[in-house]
Amino acid sequence: MGARQSLIALFGSMVLTAPSVAGDIAALNVLGFSDDGATFAFEEYGVQDGSGFPYANRFYIDTASDSFMPGSPIRVRLDDENATLEDARVQAKLSGEAIVPDGSLVPGSQAGWNPITELSADPARMVVNPRPVFPPVDAPLEIRLEEVFFPVLENCQDISERDVGFRLLSVDASAGGRTTILHEDHSVPASRGCPIGYRFGGVQTYISHRGPSVIAVLIAIESFGFEGPDFRWMAVTKNFADRP
Repeated sequence: MGARQSLIALFGSMVLTAPSVAGDIAALNVLGFSDDGATFAFEEYGVQDGSGFPYANRFYIDTASDSFMPGSPIRVRLDDENATLEDARVQAKLSGEAIVPDGSLVPGSQAGWNPITELSADPARMVVNPRPVFPPVDAPLEIRLEEVFFPVLENCQDISERDVGFRLLSVDASAGGRTTILHEDHSVPASRGCPIGYRFGGVQTYISHRGPSVIAVLIAIESFGFEGPDFRWMAVTKNFADRP
């Protein structure tokens, strides 16, 4: 059997053996940074498992404080069997335009990216060149993710035996491996539901000419869904005044 026939047989087998139910992996779309690097925005969207209703969520983050901007997050779910995913995304976009217009955002650089389906990627470590310049003019940026555990909250007792949070670290190779804590959970926010794990999704960087440089680390949150594991997205942002 030739290579083409083997691939056809492989994908045919995948279709025939695919489960009838599956979890909900939200699609991720990076909207970008404001020109001064003060804001980072992204959206997630998909069709909710179980209900089949389309949803679209937008997040606008103040990169200096790593906190949501007023009016964010925007969460839209259309409880209508005739509603489309595009309907939900348009509704979320209209609300988001009141916070920061899409047209004023710039994408920055996608320095690293691990899709949920990438099985060979390290879910807890990512090393990137902060911007697409070769040979590199920046020191490598290493990010590490460590899960931390807490007693399970009442709303999650029937789902999990513990609440799972995380700690995010950066390792500066130019400073002898100096480690900086970018984020550390001291409890698990109710907005995450009942997470059972985390993994890297990507690193987006922005070299600003009007302010400090910024990184946004995209993290996938895994939780129990109605038909399987669900994945949603969050971001941790950090300004680096000492980077070019």
